[in-house]
Amino acid sequence: MRDDPYTTTIDCRNYHSGSNGDVQNVRSAEPVHPVMRDGDGTLRTLPAHPHEGAVGAPPADPSARVVVTGTSSVTQRPFNIAVAFEAHGGAGRGWAESTFHHFTDYNWDTSSGCPSFVSEPPSDALTRDPSLLDDTKRYVRNIVEWLGRRPR
Repeated sequence: MRDDPYTTTIDCRNYHSGSNGDVQNVRSAEPVHPVMRDGDGTLRTLPAHPHEGAVGAPPADPSARVVVTGTSSVTQRPFNIAVAFEAHGGAGRGWAESTFHHFTDYNWDTSSGCPSFVSEPPSDALTRDPSLLDDTKRYVRNIVEWLGRRPR
């Protein structure tokens, strides 16, 4: 199913959560996962992307669960952004992302240039207000800390 009507060259399932250089509002699944916490609050934004993938928790893995979702800015369809895998059976924790965009330069700074296949015009929201990346920076830090913690 294609949700993104602008980049028709991408054949796999993808959602239009917004323009590169902007943020999307996200929702944490209950109970709120430690990666989605910011002090006493919950992280509410992540970088937007014009063709964002989706992930799902494999039914055969009881430790896996969807922890954050987004919504298509085109169709308003919800999609899964991240799945957390708890340590079990001798395996460590794991994290699956819908796309690489949460961690790439172009989504954080559109002046750094983009891959040749990106044809959508970027937003200048993050350039105008760098504090919009605060939730994203906390999200990345939380993932590293959560993955590095040894279960007791």
